[in-house]
Amino acid sequence: MRVLVTGASGLLGRKVAGLLVSRGHTVTTFQRRPSGVDGATDRCGSLADDAAARGAVRDAEAVIHLAAKVSFTGRPAEFDEVNVEGTRRLLLAARGAGVRDLVFVSSPSVANSGAAIAGLGADPADPECAHGDYARTKAQGELLALAADAPDFRVAAIRPHVVWGPGDTQLVERVLARAARNRLPLMDAGAALIDTTYVDNAAEAIVAALDRISYIHGRALVVTNGEPRPVGELIAGICAAGGVPAPSWSVPGGLARMAGAAVEKAWLRLGKQDEPPMTRFLAEQLSTAHWFDQRETRELLGWTPAVSIDEGLAELAAYYGSR
Repeated sequence: MRVLVTGASGLLGRKVAGLLVSRGHTVTTFQRRPSGVDGATDRCGSLADDAAARGAVRDAEAVIHLAAKVSFTGRPAEFDEVNVEGTRRLLLAARGAGVRDLVFVSSPSVANSGAAIAGLGADPADPECAHGDYARTKAQGELLALAADAPDFRVAAIRPHVVWGPGDTQLVERVLARAARNRLPLMDAGAALIDTTYVDNAAEAIVAALDRISYIHGRALVVTNGEPRPVGELIAGICAAGGVPAPSWSVPGGLARMAGAAVEKAWLRLGKQDEPPMTRFLAEQLSTAHWFDQRETRELLGWTPAVSIDEGLAELAAYYGSR
């Protein structure tokens, strides 16, 4: 097929685009800078531009939409412009161009109010309860996407959870940087069980969603490795792979969540552009359980993870060892 991948300059987007190329699809990518994906054609631009969005979907039969503003902090309007209005523009452009299928890459945070999650599936996206502007706007974007589902325009949402791997700047590099400066505490001794997704597995699941869209359109599915681990154990594994000491001190999770909310507000008030050392959302992710029942996802997608957590950590160690 002729497939457009938005956001292919990011870790997961590059993997998805490269996987599609390797399977013989004609792939175009759309993002602000070149993707670097061999065999794909880049169209650089922004989803804030109607003409650019229309040009991006020209001749596409299918779209995989990964482009998003992903951050723990920032001005609410910036998240709205990319994650909500950008998705709206892309949906309109895709319908107008006769695109048949669209996979919206979402996040389990769209249905997480901050409470622990233990063995649940994909609850409905809820912008009102989602914590943080990223989760709120991704929830709004997912609702827009699924509302557009129709017999002649099939739309599905895939929610990969905590994606990581070699080259990851969202989780791995942040963990390593903070741990190296001894600024990464464990919360509640790192006991919370969490699911994560190795990047190769996430990419395979997203491509499987496109292959199986006739079975899954109109709904959302959470994707993980299906190997819940204590967050402290996962962080220790990442630190070992990157060659830095693992965190050795702990703070109460409730205290971290209160402190994160205060720091987040202060960062916005001061107009700082860098990431704050802690936010409420980050504290929640590190101190509450979040793992998911994967049986339905695997059955509907005809997919199982090919890379285990331990194998992924070995790949991560090899990556940092080579550098």
